[in-house]
Amino acid sequence: MIFFRMCKFSCNAVEWLKNNSLVLSKILKTSKMKVFKFGGASVKSAEAVRNVLQILKGYNENIVVVISAMGKTTNLLETLAKAYFEKSDNKWSVFQKFRNYHTDISDLLFDKNTPESISILLTELENKLRIPPSFDFNFEYDQIVSYGELVSTRLVSEYLNFAGFTNSWIDIRTCLRTNNKFRDATVDWDLTEKLVQQVLNFEEEKLYVTQGFIGATKPNLTTTLGREGSDFTAAILGNVLNAEDVSIWKDVPGVLNADPKKMEGAVKIDELSYREAIEMSYSGAQVIHPKTMKPLHNKGIPLLVKSFVSPLEKGTVIHEVDHKLQLQPVFIVKENQVLITISPIDFSFISIEDINKVAYLLQENRIKVNLIQQSAIDFNLVVDFPEVDLNPILKKLSENYIARYNTDLKLITIRHFNKEALHKMKKDKKIYLEQNSRLTARLVVK
Repeated sequence: MIFFRMCKFSCNAVEWLKNNSLVLSKILKTSKMKVFKFGGASVKSAEAVRNVLQILKGYNENIVVVISAMGKTTNLLETLAKAYFEKSDNKWSVFQKFRNYHTDISDLLFDKNTPESISILLTELENKLRIPPSFDFNFEYDQIVSYGELVSTRLVSEYLNFAGFTNSWIDIRTCLRTNNKFRDATVDWDLTEKLVQQVLNFEEEKLYVTQGFIGATKPNLTTTLGREGSDFTAAILGNVLNAEDVSIWKDVPGVLNADPKKMEGAVKIDELSYREAIEMSYSGAQVIHPKTMKPLHNKGIPLLVKSFVSPLEKGTVIHEVDHKLQLQPVFIVKENQVLITISPIDFSFISIEDINKVAYLLQENRIKVNLIQQSAIDFNLVVDFPEVDLNPILKKLSENYIARYNTDLKLITIRHFNKEALHKMKKDKKIYLEQNSRLTARLVVK
């Protein structure tokens, strides 16, 4: 009787394996896969691109490599988008800088024999600049700035193949789908998951190279996910592909408690919780994009922040933490901030209707609010200095309020602050606003 039951179970298992062999093979293929994100600094030169190859050689798993625009290319393309939209002839000199930067790197990587795929992209962008712009700057911005990622990924992918490291270049716009909110698009998660799993299936390749930051609408119009959105792309792919982990490769040894370019004595943090990482990124820590954590947290996928300079070092791991972390003060500085203070003209209290009205105006103009503080008759907002002119916004506010503002300020956030840390950041500074909670101190200073 026992033998019969075992045989019946064994036969059923064999039958299941026969019927589901394709499903099982896909599970086994993708059970050990990683997502790597390389930012602009990690691919800013021919030497840097060669270093990416050396890092990838140290891994044998299935990998999706997400790459940003090279160096400071996005800044250059933003200048190009503005010149194009304003119909300025300056667009051609800016475009030439973009072309020369990439062809110079290409010459060093391919012995002055630029691959056709790169030439095609450069020609596409040139042809775009010959067509009059639409009346929607945000739309035109996405169509132009996206070429930073398209060209950089083509260069890296072609070089890896040239060096004998086989990979497939994927246009992420074929599978990462969004709405049509240009420059800050929202991901269509259901459609994206379906398409990504079809395109990045690892059936013929162990390595894919694709773009961060960009996506596309259902009618195939290019969108972007917000400035520095390549981290978010890596998290999206990690989520829908159930990655083992996602690694962000930086020019620092991991997450530090301060920006080493702005503060001496910065030290590496070995471990962070998802919550702590979200708080830091929201406050302005440049090492991680604010939207990155949620897709990884939802599936418990660790995020590794590692150094492309010292790739064998452990870096920082961000994951689910079931114990209390003992963290020293973490200092985050956001520059180019504006403090706006509004008060009702009729000397009435600030109400929820006032807050909603102001919030809607700022959202409509895509102004990012970093801090809010309310008193009886004052409502203070600290915002990023807008790309558009600030005056129309202030004029609109002045219809119902007395509006005052200060520019060229810094927003300093201290996580896990203490008296010594507060004193250090206040010293010799004019304090415009201070806000403290249990773990976080925030100062607006000149």
